[in-house]
Amino acid sequence: MIGAMNDNATGTLETRSRGSRRSADLIFQGISTGSGIFVVLAIVLIGVFLLIQSVPSLAANNANFLFSAQFSTTDAGNLRFGIRDLLLVTVLSSAFALVIAMPIALGIALFLTQYAPTTLRRPFAYLIDVLAAVPSIVYGLWGLAVLGPALVPVAEWLNATFGWFPLFANGNVSIGGGGTIFTAGIVLAVMILPIITSITREVFRQTPADHIEGALALGATKWEMIRATVLPYGRSGYIGASMLGLGRALGETVAVLIILRTSTDPTTFSLFDGGYTFASKIASAAAEFNQPLPTGAYIAAGLVLFVLTFVVNAIARSIVGGKVNR
Repeated sequence: MIGAMNDNATGTLETRSRGSRRSADLIFQGISTGSGIFVVLAIVLIGVFLLIQSVPSLAANNANFLFSAQFSTTDAGNLRFGIRDLLLVTVLSSAFALVIAMPIALGIALFLTQYAPTTLRRPFAYLIDVLAAVPSIVYGLWGLAVLGPALVPVAEWLNATFGWFPLFANGNVSIGGGGTIFTAGIVLAVMILPIITSITREVFRQTPADHIEGALALGATKWEMIRATVLPYGRSGYIGASMLGLGRALGETVAVLIILRTSTDPTTFSLFDGGYTFASKIASAAAEFNQPLPTGAYIAAGLVLFVLTFVVNAIARSIVGGKVNR
């Protein structure tokens, strides 16, 4: 009799415990689902807002929005704006930054995970991560006052030696002073380096130990082991991290606005051009957003940047997701 009562009490407690766990799971599931829906809804609403606000200005535009180098919004009755130069400067500076940052980040990640002594790994990794905490305006001032003038001899040598190649030909601003895409790209490379390095480092660290030990047991050298195990395992994560860094560079505002010198001449596909990126152009005119049509012109440019950044990050997520699914 007593044993039966104890069994019933135990069963009741187990049922209540399972019910509590199930309630907690349902609450957590609801919060997670709601958070995901909120993020997606916020992105959609931002896109819809940008589209609605830009349509009237696009309809009143007297220039080709995609191919015109003009961006004149001072006269609300005669809007003439296009994104050609904005797109070229944005893509060129960000791509140049990525070309510089990717191999450096790869080398740092391999050094920290495969070569550095244990006592050096943590402080060195912390030093790299600290770069992400430096404000953009500090990078901009550093690029303008220190790095730009220091790079002038290098830029002049590249222009004199490889000026026959469009990337190093004379641009629409003077090389002297360093206010060019060349300088801005190097500053952007420093800014995105912590993002690429930290993600790549963590991906390389997840390489299965038995793969590494197996390669070394078969007589592979350190570099052969890295080529056979670490690099193939972390390739997708490295590319995904680079795409996230590219998205960061595309949207950088203050540093690029400080460094790049403006020019009335069209962009010439040279690293020694000046001008504006999407973000710096919008930021430079923020104080003038007091009329709907001129403001809508900048919102239209922001819409293009939004789509461009979204596409880059979507590509990054698909690459990383493909690696996880495999």
